[in-house]
Amino acid sequence: MVGAVITEGGVIVAEGFHAAAGQPHAEVMAMRALGRAPRADAILHVTLEPCCTHGRTPPCVDAILQAGFRTVVVGATDPNPAHAGKGIGRLREAGVAVVEGVLRDECTDLNFLFNHWITAARPLLALKVAATLDGKLVSAAGEPRAITGPAAQADVHRWRRLFPAIAVTADTLLADNPRLTARDADGEHAPVRFVLDRQFRSAGRAGLNLFTDAFRGRTIVVGLASAVRAADQAWFEAEGIQVWSLPGDGADFLDAWAERGAAEGITGVLIEAGPRFASVLLREGVADYLFAYIAPRLGGNPESPAWFEGGAFPLVAETTSLFGQDALFRGYLG
Repeated sequence: MVGAVITEGGVIVAEGFHAAAGQPHAEVMAMRALGRAPRADAILHVTLEPCCTHGRTPPCVDAILQAGFRTVVVGATDPNPAHAGKGIGRLREAGVAVVEGVLRDECTDLNFLFNHWITAARPLLALKVAATLDGKLVSAAGEPRAITGPAAQADVHRWRRLFPAIAVTADTLLADNPRLTARDADGEHAPVRFVLDRQFRSAGRAGLNLFTDAFRGRTIVVGLASAVRAADQAWFEAEGIQVWSLPGDGADFLDAWAERGAAEGITGVLIEAGPRFASVLLREGVADYLFAYIAPRLGGNPESPAWFEGGAFPLVAETTSLFGQDALFRGYLG
């Protein structure tokens, strides 16, 4: 997620953004939007350091120099250790004045999924919970089922649309029958939808949303190869559901899933977990990132455990946002 603007005399005259992998980068799109040579006082502002190597597109540094910009403002440096600082260095060697680090944290946050992918070479596994002040994810009997209000729920759908994939356990699938789609003013959108089902208990469960809706081809049931039966495999295939049968005995199930995700090019997964699975993800250090929506009330279901049992889990680069009366705390798990 990279954006660029061109200013002349302190006034924005053009802007652009990078729409998708393989398409022109933000700097080039801004120059195309300008449609002419920039003035001598033009400044190019870009959220991420311009690239200086030829990948799917030519180097942006070359385009900047050819256009004649004399000043470039950069938010965040390239997270790739092989490239970090090199684009800025080339611009300065060519006599361009580069101002770097402007709104660095905000610009870095724009690309937290990509940043993790490029440095860790595996998907960012983000745990998402919506909880009461006392850590309950399940409402008490007679209370509204939703813990948070409409504004926070709308924000969850915004993140669902950003993440390449969402995951739930088989327990959540069978208990709640979720849709796991992003629903907004533009309609309904489906990322990859994982069901973590080690023993393939969901096989044959007709009528579930993830197995019957228009997006069922984007549902992947993940289990152990040692547990899958030919009849189960055949049922999933007949329903148009993908199956990942992972090796091992289950002790490294989540790591094997993440490794398969990396091999498939999935850069991040939003895990919508129940309290017990959330505690496992935290306690075992599986989750890389946390989205915790907290409602200003106490007293969830007394029979449901808190989602953070088992230790202290500090956040790094934490961001706090308010949605009505609800608060979102998000950041890397330290």
